[in-house]
Amino acid sequence: MADGPLSSLPTRSGTRLAATTAALTLVLAACSGGGDDGADGAGEPVEGGTLVYATGDAEPTCLDPHVGGNYPQALLSAQYLEPLVGRDADGAIQPWLATDWTVSDDGLTWDLTLAEGITFTDGTPLDAEAVKVNIEHLQDPDTASSTGWLAVQKIAQVEPVDDTHVRFHLSEPDSALLESLSMQWTAMQSPAGIARGMDENCAAPIGTGPFVVAEWEPQQQVTLERNEDYATPGPQAENDGAAYLERIEWRFLPDPATRWAALQSGEVHVIDNPEPEAIVAAEAGGEFTHVDAPRPGSVNRIELNSSQPPFDDAAVRQAFIYSADVDPGIETLYQGVATRSYSPLSSVEPMAYSDPSLFVTDLAEAERLLDEAGWTQIDDEGYRVRDGERLTVRFPVSTNQSVAAEQALFEQVQANTRRVGFEVILTPLDLSAWYGALAAPEDGGRNDYDAVSAPYTKVGPDVLRILYHSDSTVPAPSGYFANLAQVRDDELDALLDEAARITDPEQRAALYTQAQRRVLEGYYILPLYDQQNHFLTRGVTDVKTLGTVSTPTFVDARLTS
Repeated sequence: MADGPLSSLPTRSGTRLAATTAALTLVLAACSGGGDDGADGAGEPVEGGTLVYATGDAEPTCLDPHVGGNYPQALLSAQYLEPLVGRDADGAIQPWLATDWTVSDDGLTWDLTLAEGITFTDGTPLDAEAVKVNIEHLQDPDTASSTGWLAVQKIAQVEPVDDTHVRFHLSEPDSALLESLSMQWTAMQSPAGIARGMDENCAAPIGTGPFVVAEWEPQQQVTLERNEDYATPGPQAENDGAAYLERIEWRFLPDPATRWAALQSGEVHVIDNPEPEAIVAAEAGGEFTHVDAPRPGSVNRIELNSSQPPFDDAAVRQAFIYSADVDPGIETLYQGVATRSYSPLSSVEPMAYSDPSLFVTDLAEAERLLDEAGWTQIDDEGYRVRDGERLTVRFPVSTNQSVAAEQALFEQVQANTRRVGFEVILTPLDLSAWYGALAAPEDGGRNDYDAVSAPYTKVGPDVLRILYHSDSTVPAPSGYFANLAQVRDDELDALLDEAARITDPEQRAALYTQAQRRVLEGYYILPLYDQQNHFLTRGVTDVKTLGTVSTPTFVDARLTS
């Protein structure tokens, strides 16, 4: 990865879209003759063989999802690590490594029963002591966890009762605890593997999953070998034994056109992060399968940094949103693949609350709001100025997390908001540099971003607490903080705190509805669409996604002859 930011010069969305379309046209022309017969989706399923997966997500710097905690780690680690509990397709928590659980009346004591006779692939038993080691590993600042660390903050003590019973003592009730324990970032690892130290464990974490990390070739691929003794299929698996596949080659192919071409030619069996054009083309051809698996938790959104000018003024935030005019871009660039959202929560979350009336396009009202906020002067380039300062919005963009269509959408937002006087500076960055741009400033200085689109995946509506509670403006041990809109609202905090304690579904839903209304009505975010999670397959059957964080699972998958 690059060490610093790339060019911050704005580019025209039409230029990028034309280039992407031209590249895809060449790929389609080159591959129109068909691929290898062995990868034809019409063949019969067979046992054995090597599945090749090509990912466009950034290559993890550590294969242990306890460290940091981003989605690329979840994608890969779902093949070799498993959580204590799972979720079914309807979102209900289901047993997995833990078979049963009870909670005390005051919500402060949780007792979990573990499956008997389960071992990690190094032979270490999955027992209560192993669970204790994992929770403490997540809570240890030296682990530099972010997502997992936030998920288990309320566990004050882990008490191994006996080999198959573990007790959690909480500092306060946590209605989202099981949702948090269903995620890859809290998945169980061998204590012996953790004891090797971070470097060795990052290279090859040891779990109970259907595959084992055999080799990692940086910038190329991770090779996963079948766990012949696999005995813990999750709630959505039909196969109750070892995977049918012998191995998986997990390749890192950043360019979407290259991934799509490799799928068409039969070089790979599964790709993620396809461009909308590829999804449309794949759905038109019977040899491909499209798996659409929106992530839970939050939507993709543009967050406005309310802690500093210009977005410390709610009127300026509202003006930006009224002038962004994202609907035509979403419709054109995504070609029906993405549906516009008006909620902070994903459409797969039953407690999501939407309000389209807040996100209209009204340039006259945007101009009026900016005038009232004092941005009345216009400079020679057409940008608004106040007290000698231009109305500038610095917008770092992660090229690893935003496909070309999304980057083009941001360029349209740049052009649309300019009509009322905003100068939006888009800075494309690789993942490492992007995280650097979002890091908390030293000595209370100014953040290096004013707007950002930062995906965040967490099972359940408790993601609202992670993203918008004032406590989340404080960095996790990894250095990352999740409340990038820098919302500090005592009333919102109180709603989120109460929702985290309440277990009654109706009361919990009412509190989360109020919390979402405050986020939306404060114009802290511009919701766009669900976090896009698409997979295209060819030459393989029964590729499914987990009901937890929508990662693919290959326990049931078989290649076709």
